[in-house]
Amino acid sequence: MSSPLDQAALAQLFTQARSRNAWQKESLPEATWRDLYDLVKMGPTSANVSPARFVFCVSDEAKARVAAHMSGTNAAKSIDAAAIVIVAQDLDFAQKIPQLFPHNPGAQHWFGDPQVRHDTAFRNATLQGAYLMLAARALGLDCGPMSGYDQKALDADFFAGTAVSSNFLCAIGHGVDTPFDRLPRLAFEEACQLL
Repeated sequence: MSSPLDQAALAQLFTQARSRNAWQKESLPEATWRDLYDLVKMGPTSANVSPARFVFCVSDEAKARVAAHMSGTNAAKSIDAAAIVIVAQDLDFAQKIPQLFPHNPGAQHWFGDPQVRHDTAFRNATLQGAYLMLAARALGLDCGPMSGYDQKALDADFFAGTAVSSNFLCAIGHGVDTPFDRLPRLAFEEACQLL
């Protein structure tokens, strides 16, 4: 754990990785998605609450169902991906704390306040969504994250009657488009402080 990754690994995860907009039309085995989640679940969350819930839309029917709630542009550029993943958060995450934080099962009561519960779920599910993208890249897959969709309609379709709500969508598979030139990034001096 103390050795930095080599430049090839850093390129695959960060410096050469790009958001993709067109996909090889393919079906990947269920083992791919299980292997992906097995990496994602190891990323840290507050008190190990793990509020993210992932819906891997891999069948043509499921992809069409989620695409019906996406902007036209996002639907068109995502439908051929091996999966369109709904990254969501479960506001009832605290019910799992006795399982996930067994040395202090009473920690589930830390999240009784609705605002604390919402903020904790949203923040940590967002982190887990980022882990999903990095894990996918680590496994040689490409990602196309997006937020252009009708959240209320999608949640009513996929999560009615639950405490789960969507956070963002991410197409995953093997990209076939030629990415645009990389857009600028802020310099260290613009985004960071050393105190």
